[in-house]
Amino acid sequence: MARLKLATVWLGGCSGCHMSFLDLDEWLIDLAQQVDIVYSPLADIKEYPQGVDVVLVEGAIANEEHLEMIRTVRERSQILISFGDCAVTGNVTALRNPLGKAESVLQSCYIEAADIYGQIPQAPGIVPPLLDRVQQVHKVVPVDIYLLGCPPSATRIRAVLEPILQGKKPQLEGREFIKYG
Repeated sequence: MARLKLATVWLGGCSGCHMSFLDLDEWLIDLAQQVDIVYSPLADIKEYPQGVDVVLVEGAIANEEHLEMIRTVRERSQILISFGDCAVTGNVTALRNPLGKAESVLQSCYIEAADIYGQIPQAPGIVPPLLDRVQQVHKVVPVDIYLLGCPPSATRIRAVLEPILQGKKPQLEGREFIKYG
C-alpha cells in the first residue's frame, strides 16, 4: 500500500495547532510509519510539492503570501483540512478586521503605537503586503474537512487523520469534536 503524502501549512496564526499536532505523542510514531511528511514548518522543505494527499492548513489568510500559498496548496492537494479556529473562523487573526483596511492597521501599529522613530516598513520582504481583510480558508479555496479548536486537541486531530489513513471519511460527531475553542 502506498504511503500517504501528508503536509501541514502555517498561515496567519500562532502555531498552536502545530503544537497540538506534536501532542499526538507516541501516535506520531504510528503516523510516521504510514505517511511521508512532504511539507511542513516542522521540516525544512522550501516548496509546496505536487500530489499531496492530505494537508492540514493552520491559520487565516492575512497577507498576499498567504493568499498565494493557499491557492497553491489547494491546487496541489487532494484533501484540504481547515486546521483550527483561525483557519475556520478567522479567530484572533481576524481581530484586526474592525480596524479597517491594511493601511490604517499599519498606521496604528507602526506609527501611533511606536515608542520612538515610528515608521512603516517599506523594504521588500520585511512585511508581506497585508490584505485589507483577514479571511477564513474556505472564503478563498474549497475546504474538505473542518477541524475546530483553538487549538484542536490531539484527540481531535487523530480522529480526523486515523479514518483518512484507513481510506474512510472522518465522522466528527458529539460535543468533543464539533465545539469551538
